[in-house]
Amino acid sequence: MTIHSGHPFATGDDPVRRLRGRIGGAVSLWTAGSGSAPGARAGLTVSSLLVAHGEPARLLALVDPDSDLADVVERTGRAVVHLLSWHHRGLAEAFAGLAPAPGGPFRMATFDDTGAGPRLADAAAWASVSMESAVTVGWSLLLTCTVDDLVVGDDDAPLLHRRGRYRTDPAT
Repeated sequence: MTIHSGHPFATGDDPVRRLRGRIGGAVSLWTAGSGSAPGARAGLTVSSLLVAHGEPARLLALVDPDSDLADVVERTGRAVVHLLSWHHRGLAEAFAGLAPAPGGPFRMATFDDTGAGPRLADAAAWASVSMESAVTVGWSLLLTCTVDDLVVGDDDAPLLHRRGRYRTDPAT
């Protein structure tokens, strides 16, 4: 193994990445699958997320098409979407693949098994969703999902992501 001094995900001066970083938004954790076999379940930190009101409501997310999450959601057709809080920032880093997670990131918190996938037990806001479509958009996979079940609790210290850093807004 070689340790480099540069950022492992540096892409140079990419104006599109810089624009996306300035938009910012809530950090969500998408989880899917069940069981303990390798590849049976997966999770990914996602901040490129949009809510579309309607009957049914939809969640749209841009995810890495090569991610384990993309594979599991496409295979199972279901997922659980959690809005993370400030105290979840270590979990967010682990699911993003940016921090070590001995034994895997699912061991870093309590998850309850549901029909849609693992649900973070202490998430104040979460939704179980069913995949409607998955299409390639640019270098991402656009998951369009219908909302099956939704819980929205208190949001005392939301985990936000802007310009490559986690933040929280104490005024919310």
